[in-house]
Amino acid sequence: MYLLIWILAVGVGATLVMDAWVLALKHALGISSLNYALVGRWAGHILRGRFAHAHIGQAEPITGETALGWAVHYATGVCFATFLAILGGIDWMTTPTPGLALAVGLGTVAAPFLIMQPAFGFGVAASKLPARRTARLKSVVTHLVFGFGLYLSAIAVSHLTGP
Repeated sequence: MYLLIWILAVGVGATLVMDAWVLALKHALGISSLNYALVGRWAGHILRGRFAHAHIGQAEPITGETALGWAVHYATGVCFATFLAILGGIDWMTTPTPGLALAVGLGTVAAPFLIMQPAFGFGVAASKLPARRTARLKSVVTHLVFGFGLYLSAIAVSHLTGP
């Protein structure tokens, strides 16, 4: 039971940290991020048997796509926390260090680069977007922030649950 609670708390916590970062960028610098309604649209189309799109923004809208997108976003954070728990084991979970969490966070950028962006019609690592370098940098930094969120959340859980 501890493992499931740890994974859920750390995954949700890290995703919240990432979302706070994205929100801060938007409000402080006017830098926009992914619209999670598009994630929901993509997930909805996957359920209908279609994985890839020429451009996800032009795909048929899905009822409830915004809520679905946010649910997929947080479920993905929990899945990535599961991967961290497997790699780190109980010793890391009880006494977290930043290195592994940051490495896992950086590794998670493979998901948008190799799965989501191509499926959205943006190409591998946003290669079809006009501002591909900016998109890549935003993805890498945001996923490093997610890694930092994994670490902060693991620290919080370890302090709340004790040794």
